[in-house]
Amino acid sequence: MTAAGTRSLAHTLAWAGDGAAHLRGLMTRMGDDAFAAPCALPGWSRAHLLTHVARNADALINLLDWARTGVRTPAYASREQRDADIAAGAHRTPAQIRADVEDSSDRLARVVRAMPDAAWSARVENAQGAELPASGIPWLRAREMWIHAVDLDVGASFADLPAPMITALLDEAAVAMGNKPGCPALQLVALDGATWTVGAAAAATTVTGSAPGLAAWLLGRSRGRDLRTADGTRLPTLPAWL
Repeated sequence: MTAAGTRSLAHTLAWAGDGAAHLRGLMTRMGDDAFAAPCALPGWSRAHLLTHVARNADALINLLDWARTGVRTPAYASREQRDADIAAGAHRTPAQIRADVEDSSDRLARVVRAMPDAAWSARVENAQGAELPASGIPWLRAREMWIHAVDLDVGASFADLPAPMITALLDEAAVAMGNKPGCPALQLVALDGATWTVGAAAAATTVTGSAPGLAAWLLGRSRGRDLRTADGTRLPTLPAWL
């Protein structure tokens, strides 16, 4: 099992690029009437979700500019402005939204290609205020692309993700969820034998299934109907991942 701390920049750049292409393909196959339909995220249409994806690209460009220049440039001006931009952007035409997603993704790719090697070690802050090296930004984009491709609710699943990325995602989520108040202790066991511990191992409920199925459930994208507990009881209730 690959630990989250060993994710390489080359891997995350590739996952982010492949995820952008995957989501773009799903979007271009959507009919215009599909944009106003609900996505899998409560309260959002697919137009909201795709607008968010575009603004996320702009936010990450801000962080890369911060890393490259040393001038503090937050991802978003404020949470309120982020939400307002998404709400307003969701009312555009499907053609405008498609173009925005594609153009913003291309802008981000150009900024990534232009990053000096030394700038990847600069420290910035994500939208939640947590510090990270600039080399962690492609991982944020990779997560955004692949997970929101599922949230778009047009047929994508966690099984589409590259297998090493699923491992990295479970590595990260197991730690994050284990630190959340009220999260039950879990021992996640994939069909290939890989395991992840969430919380205190001594009191853990063992949950078994495919790695994509475990990731989808742990991140709140599945009810876990394809998973099983060791004693046959119901799956425990989880807090929100983010």
